[in-house]
Amino acid sequence: MTLRFHWFLPTYGDSRQIVGGGHGLTTGSAGGTRPATVGYLTQLALAAEQLGFVGALTPTGAWCEDAWLATAFLVERTERLKFLVAFRPGLVAPALAAQMATTYQWHSGGRLLLNVVTGGEQHEQQAYGDFLTKDERYARTGEFLHIVRALWRGGTVDFDGAHERIAGGRAARLPEPVPPIYFGGSSAAAGPVAARHADVYLTWGEPPQQVAEKLAWIRSLADQERRTLRYGIRLHVITRDTSEEAWAVAGRLLDGLDRSTIDRVQQGLRRSDSVGQKRMLDLHGGRPSGVRDLEVAPNLWAGVGLVRGGAGTALVGSHTEVADRIADYHRLGLDEFILSGYPHLEEAYWFGEGVLPILRRRGLWRHPAPTDDGGRVAVPFAPTDGSEQKVDVP
Repeated sequence: MTLRFHWFLPTYGDSRQIVGGGHGLTTGSAGGTRPATVGYLTQLALAAEQLGFVGALTPTGAWCEDAWLATAFLVERTERLKFLVAFRPGLVAPALAAQMATTYQWHSGGRLLLNVVTGGEQHEQQAYGDFLTKDERYARTGEFLHIVRALWRGGTVDFDGAHERIAGGRAARLPEPVPPIYFGGSSAAAGPVAARHADVYLTWGEPPQQVAEKLAWIRSLADQERRTLRYGIRLHVITRDTSEEAWAVAGRLLDGLDRSTIDRVQQGLRRSDSVGQKRMLDLHGGRPSGVRDLEVAPNLWAGVGLVRGGAGTALVGSHTEVADRIADYHRLGLDEFILSGYPHLEEAYWFGEGVLPILRRRGLWRHPAPTDDGGRVAVPFAPTDGSEQKVDVP
């Protein structure tokens, strides 16, 4: 299997600085100097599609726009890109969610991927009217996914659980294809749900040893369920022609953060119920040190997590170094990489034109778009990069 790369749609706004917020940190929009208009999100989606990303993750929460609606605007403006829609079980009935996903697949030509977010923040869940405890939310997610998958298999569904009930449920149309379920969670309650229901288990960008331990845990649980999962990781990237240039960008991002902002954000994040968020916080300890002091593993920088909830680490380095680290993670069993950077449009090009060609030469990646090399001939212009230039002949 070649590696699959996804980009990120910042439906809360974009910036040349790190945009804070996320993961229950605020009840308002995280904001950004570039508003998340349909026009800008279309630019991002088209860039990701052209560069070779398979899909684009869209977040969920009170701090961003609704993922279902935001991506629905983009379906007709793109051709191949899939949309990894994040949503929270319990805020919508499982039968309705199954119907929404089927409708999306029908009208998008099968371009929906689903990121199930159980919700790690008690105060944010309550703001949506959800007063279950964290363990109860994971139990509800398991029941929710059981019902959704049963509806997608056809037939009549009856279920009476601790949190979800359905009687005589039927799907008028079945999704084609059935959208894969992406799922993340680091707590003891999350593991069994992932093993039983997920197609792709996601981790945030922790150092390789910690990732290896987490994957071994989920694999053992999946083996008990007699299931085989795929595995992915969520990271930011800062990649440039040289390592020095990349670290200079990281330094500029760090210099743009003031102590009061870091303290305020860290105070908010420390009240998180999420085990994954606590693991992110442990990587940097809230210290606004020099840029390289936040390098928690080779080329893995924890500076983003100083002001951003959720994914808080970035791969920083030359294109070759970033490709090397991706290969290291791949050797652990990770095949899917969900990436982002500031600003998202420019960083998509840095990665897509700098790192992906290296991975292609190593046989680890190929562009997902259909290609046809027939009818291509060389033209008498010498490219400056030493490669043979070709054009299509009408």
